[in-house]
Amino acid sequence: MITRDLAAFGSFFRACRANFGPACAKGVFLVAPAGFSLAAESAQDNLYMDLSRAVDPQRAADQHAGLCAALAECVPTHCFPGDAEAPDGLFPNNVFATARGRLILGHMRHPVRQREADRGDIRAHFAARGYREIDLRQQPGICELTGALVIDRARGVGFCGLSERCDEAGAAAMHAAFGLRATLLFDLAPGEYHTNVVLSVLAARAVVVAPSGFADPDVPEAIADLYAPHAIVLSDEEKRGFAGNCIAVTADTVWLSAAAAGVLSQAHRVQLVDAGFALRSPPLDELEKAGGSLRCCVGEVF
Repeated sequence: MITRDLAAFGSFFRACRANFGPACAKGVFLVAPAGFSLAAESAQDNLYMDLSRAVDPQRAADQHAGLCAALAECVPTHCFPGDAEAPDGLFPNNVFATARGRLILGHMRHPVRQREADRGDIRAHFAARGYREIDLRQQPGICELTGALVIDRARGVGFCGLSERCDEAGAAAMHAAFGLRATLLFDLAPGEYHTNVVLSVLAARAVVVAPSGFADPDVPEAIADLYAPHAIVLSDEEKRGFAGNCIAVTADTVWLSAAAAGVLSQAHRVQLVDAGFALRSPPLDELEKAGGSLRCCVGEVF
């Protein structure tokens, strides 16, 4: 089922058993920043970027290495080398995703990002581990994978925000490629480029949602109701600080950047603890100048 109908999706969700697959990934993969810089093409529709800001490539590399080391303490972690010709390559979850023995290649909007899917090393890495490749680049829809599509992996349902980075044809292609049971479609607010900046499903038992990131206020309210009482509803300040760009890599820990943790209210921290999560928050402020945060850096292995 792919629908915009909140009532129909809600009824399906509430009847859906959490038996589709594991709620959290068995491993993660990242791509190191190489000669870290800001991609002017990406800034066209990413309001979280400011091309006038100076960047420090060494500091970016150090922060990314710190993230990799921290993740490796909790889950098998693989970091691929970066490519200076692909400045947004450090956000691999938009281009590569895994699901039930498949490696999915996304159809990126901007040419500067389209070249990332040609990387033979990442594709060979998963092929050697038995993953079947599904290439969405030839179908007409734009679909930037788990940037645009937030998935409750245990239930096999998706939440897909439409913007310049994902259209309805792309959403349908992702729904099929991930083999989802149901996908809710909705429009992001003007200026929002990816759903995973304004929405995160945490280990299938909690949700973080920023209402101002949605065109229709009924949508975030309905999504929050699905996960009540573990629904963390972010303020505009928390959204701008990337608090919505978080991820539960394991069932007991939520990862978000130090900047995001810094704007997260005490009440919302308590809600996450009540939902059974500890918080890890490595510094990523240099990387965040590129318009994404921690969750954008992390590709999940299912």
